[in-house]
Amino acid sequence: MIPYGRQDITQADIDAVVQVLQSDYLTQGPMVPRFERMVAEHVGAQHALAVNSATSALHIACLALGVGAGDWLWTTPVTFVASANCALYCGAKVDFVDIDPRTYNLCPKALAAKLEQAEKVGRLPKVVVPVHLCGQPCDMQAIHALATRYGFKVIEDASHAIGGKYRGEFIGNGRNSDITVFSFHPVKIITTAEGGMALTNSAELAERMALLRSHGVTRDPSLMTHQADGPWYYQQIDLGFNYRMTELQAALGISQMTRLDSYIARRHELAHRYEEKLDGLPLQTPWQHPDSYSGLHLYVIRLRLELLDKTHRQVFELLREKGIGVNLHYIPIHTQPYYQKLGFNAGDFPMAEQYYGEAISLPMFQTMSEQQQDLVIAALGEALDI
Repeated sequence: MIPYGRQDITQADIDAVVQVLQSDYLTQGPMVPRFERMVAEHVGAQHALAVNSATSALHIACLALGVGAGDWLWTTPVTFVASANCALYCGAKVDFVDIDPRTYNLCPKALAAKLEQAEKVGRLPKVVVPVHLCGQPCDMQAIHALATRYGFKVIEDASHAIGGKYRGEFIGNGRNSDITVFSFHPVKIITTAEGGMALTNSAELAERMALLRSHGVTRDPSLMTHQADGPWYYQQIDLGFNYRMTELQAALGISQMTRLDSYIARRHELAHRYEEKLDGLPLQTPWQHPDSYSGLHLYVIRLRLELLDKTHRQVFELLREKGIGVNLHYIPIHTQPYYQKLGFNAGDFPMAEQYYGEAISLPMFQTMSEQQQDLVIAALGEALDI
């Protein structure tokens, strides 16, 4: 089976992790801060907070921005459930903005229209979470302009997008958002086995997220309510969580970061090859906005079902039968049973639902060979009867 994505673990990665295993620190040592600095410097952000998952990063980002009961968070329906669940963890409410039919990202025009209506009824969001689906950045300049006008905060869910660029600058620099979140899950562009990171240019937000990721406990005398009892002293000053990243994960991340640019370049080579070899088939290949340089975490095609005598599901299952580990990213969140209990219904976001009925994620990973890619392309042609 050729998977839709997979990690690349080299001997250098293994050696980096073994070195930590043989050191004095398996957690709360020097590697996590080093990894944070490395990512922050690469993307051009002031502060980076490594955590045990991107879901945890989204959670503490919401809390740091003051999301709570009575607040609204808006995001795209075409993303993993964590992009919306983070608001529910905080006691807030969730709503969605339909997607752009070309980029599959949250549509700025739909966002503008929804904000105009929300302002009239006094239900503006506190936070909007644009998701850089597949690694292609959203139109962050337009979203930032709307944030300035309507007064909401922005969390970029860039779980798919480390190494990508928007308007020539690395995603994660915070130029158009308050906080950016990366994921380092094994199928992502680089991995720490599990892990995530929140980046910001605000020292205040960074301090708040650092506190929340480790039980709300501090040893900083300037944050304590009274003078320390002694050198052993710490205080819990907030209700935080155990969201820390281990030294092992950080060491793996540092090693992986040295290959990030080459990984992205290889993904672009594969995407270009797909584009050439899939030309003429009854499907739509990914459209790339000229302002973007995608991280290409995923390569999503959309079937032109009006030209086929097979259903979406039949094509998907035929590919799986041929050993091609295709997947579908994602089932629109508002159609999930949990969210339907919250009042959402099929038909609420038609562009997202149309996308779901046509999309298939083809294999895309940096160690994928041209021979493997040719097998994918041949299997797809057979599944489409071409």
